[in-house]
Parts: sequence; structure tokens; C-alpha cells
Amino acid sequence: MPDVSTLIAFAAVSLGMVLTPGPNMLYLISRSLTQGPAAGLISLGGVALGFVFYMLCAALGITALVMAVPYAYDALRIAGAAYLGWLAWQALRPGGSSPFQPRPLPPDGPRKLFLMGFLTNLLNPKIAMLYLALLPQFIDPARGSVLGQTLTLGATQIAISVGVNALIAVSAGAISSFLARHPLWLRTQRWLMGLVLGGLALRLALESRR
Repeated sequence: MPDVSTLIAFAAVSLGMVLTPGPNMLYLISRSLTQGPAAGLISLGGVALGFVFYMLCAALGITALVMAVPYAYDALRIAGAAYLGWLAWQALRPGGSSPFQPRPLPPDGPRKLFLMGFLTNLLNPKIAMLYLALLPQFIDPARGSVLGQTLTLGATQIAISVGVNALIAVSAGAISSFLARHPLWLRTQRWLMGLVLGGLALRLALESRR
């Protein structure tokens, strides 16, 4: 099992990534604003299934295989740092738009809402990078089963992502109205998240091999 400090560090990365606007957040907010919170929560069910799919792929051997390849850790560390740096730039770049500006979406039934949520997450490069480049760096074979560590870290990420996205889906309308009246809060959130992700990218890039 991962130690407490590892779980806290991974939870911080997971929280930072889920709070960074991406395909999942944009879709869930747009769906909630155009069709109501219930539609957003049904879509979130599909998103959660996508998380489980990625976690099981990692748990069934991808992580162990990658860690067994010489220099794979360094390659993934650099790739993960570069990706977090790109996310930081997306948050800080001039002209960045708010995820609470919804895209027009036609009303859909529960089955299609669930499927679209699943496909949106399955095709989300941020989640693929999380599981294939970042998650292996929090696994230490010396602490026991790689499978057990992968499942524990994956479950932590899923719990954080589903919890945060559920709150966003339910309160999307109120948040959108608030940010429309207080644009300074939106700029502050963007800069804060950009700085946090940039700091994580720098820490990851400078981290030495275990």
C-alpha cells in the first residue's frame, strides 16, 4: 500500500488536474447548464466508468511493464512534467475562456448522456497522461504489490474526480452566474491553478530517480 505522504501527494495532483478545465469539465458543465443538473450527473456516471477503464488497464499490467523498462521512469517523468507545464500554460495564457461559458448541446436521453460521458473521458488525453505517465511515479515496488498500489491510487483519483465534478455539475448554474458578476474571481482561479500546475511540473522535472 502507498504511504500517507504518497497518497497526499497523488491526491493533490489529482485535485489540481480535475480543477483544470478539460474535455470532461467542459462537457459536464455545458450539459448541466443546457439540460439541468440531473443530466450532468448521468453524464458523470459515464465519465466515472471511463476512469475505471483506465485504472484497470494500469492495474492489469501496463504500470508494471512500463516500470520494468530501463529509463522508462525518466521518460515518463519528463513527459508528465511537460504535460503539466502545458496545462499550466492553458490556464495562464491570454484570452483563456471560462468553462462556465456553455456550448449549445441538444437534449439527449439518459443512455446517450451516459455513453457520451464515457466516450468524452475515454478520449481525454489528460486522463490517459495521468494514468500512463503520472501514476507510475507514485508506485514503489518495495512497498508491496504494484497491483494493490495501482488500485489504491486509482480509487483515490476516481473518488476525487467524481466528487469534484458532481459538485460542479450540481452548482454549475450558480457558479456561472457568480462568475459573470465577478470576473476577478475567474482570473484569480486561472492564475492560482496555473501557478500550482507549473510548480508541480517543475517539481516533477527536477525529481530524481527512485
